[in-house]
Amino acid sequence: MSENGKRTIVIDPVTRIEGHSKITLHLNEQGRVEDARFHVTQFRGFEKFCEGRPFSEMPALMARTCGICPVSHLIASSKACDALLAVRIPPTAEKLRRIFGLAQVLQSHALSFFYLSSPDFLLGLDSDPATRNLIGLAQVKPEIARSGIRLRQFGQQIIERLGGKRIHPAWMVPGGVSAPLSVADRDAILAGIPEVLAIAESTLEWFKGSMEKFREEIASFGNFPTLFLGMVKDDGGLTFYDGKIRVIDAAGNTVENGLDPAAYNDYIGEKVEPWSYLKSTYYKPRGYPDGIYRVGPLARLNLADRCGTPLADQELAEFHELQRTAVLSSFHYHHARLIEILYCVERMQQLLDDPDILNKHVRAFARPNCLEGVGVAEAPRGTLIHHYKIDEQGLIRWVNLIIATGHNGLAMNRSILQVAKHFVRGDRLKEGMLNRVEAVIRAYDPCLSCSTHADGHMMLQVQVVAADGEVVEELRR
Repeated sequence: MSENGKRTIVIDPVTRIEGHSKITLHLNEQGRVEDARFHVTQFRGFEKFCEGRPFSEMPALMARTCGICPVSHLIASSKACDALLAVRIPPTAEKLRRIFGLAQVLQSHALSFFYLSSPDFLLGLDSDPATRNLIGLAQVKPEIARSGIRLRQFGQQIIERLGGKRIHPAWMVPGGVSAPLSVADRDAILAGIPEVLAIAESTLEWFKGSMEKFREEIASFGNFPTLFLGMVKDDGGLTFYDGKIRVIDAAGNTVENGLDPAAYNDYIGEKVEPWSYLKSTYYKPRGYPDGIYRVGPLARLNLADRCGTPLADQELAEFHELQRTAVLSSFHYHHARLIEILYCVERMQQLLDDPDILNKHVRAFARPNCLEGVGVAEAPRGTLIHHYKIDEQGLIRWVNLIIATGHNGLAMNRSILQVAKHFVRGDRLKEGMLNRVEAVIRAYDPCLSCSTHADGHMMLQVQVVAADGEVVEELRR
């Protein structure tokens, strides 16, 4: 599209991500990018249609928020319901929940790295888009394609062994889990760990050795100062299940430490822009949009002092050496994802080797003792918040979800602008330029299906488009 010598380039849809979105690049008369927008075009209203349901149904309902990371929603929802019950779940139940969550992170990271992003690394960002996918990768690098499939399979098999099925399991419940771990399932999981640990190690070595080829992308893929936010253990260690919120700045200095996750409203603000259904968040003390921050693998490794497992601790030390400050380039989300895969495998083995993991006491029973509960966990893509209010009968009256991808909304928009300004030239446009704009979104691995909702009045835009692509009529609300 063009107007007064200016042009708009539309990338629709953005490919190799979970969910539906488009990107618009606005060029000036000289063909240089002036502005860019990441539009999330789908809308789902989970917060509203849960109202009136018994709170005990929430974990199973919330697992259906997303087919990619149902376990993460199951964990956050179950923790919110634990808060409503005001119970302390049995120690074995907590360990089993942790294993469940680690398996989710493992399979999701494998999907992101191998299925969605590795074709760019191995086939080239300028390669033929018809073959720049997992099928094309399997033809050129079959061993790497098999590795990715095996890692994801292993994570999914653990979810199935614990939860009964791989997609939308309902095994986690208010007060714990619904069934203990069997000896056979524990032994089967442990038997697969050496193989997947070797895959994780070899993939990390290959990726670290290939990063020199992507110096230009590293320099321009979301490489700017922001805050970083996420949960850490009391000792500053990496965690996915429980902890306190830490915030650091781009220099690596601690801005806040030990924040109560349940008090998120004190320091996290939410805003919806008219051009997207993605609800973006910001750090309240710095306002909008200056309070931009990032979450997810890159943020977690910037925030963590240690992982707590031998191999991942060694990799984390190397990761921290990439920059004297916090590691800023969003290209390094891929590197961080691989380190977290390694950690997940090691940590699951530690938990499964605990004799108490077979304890049959895995659930605490109670009636609601509080009318409000917040559950927070680290999903594969970052900090996930579920906040529920119930009435005296235990029926849901209000829900707020802050999805991991939403935290990165501001950063994703700024990233596509940076990449587009660096690579895109309107007078000599090439497909590889636009692929790089998409690739920076893939670095964040957004999961848009569960992150789209509006805060207050929902903007609506309807277009009637002719066969030749011309917009013949447009309505806005």
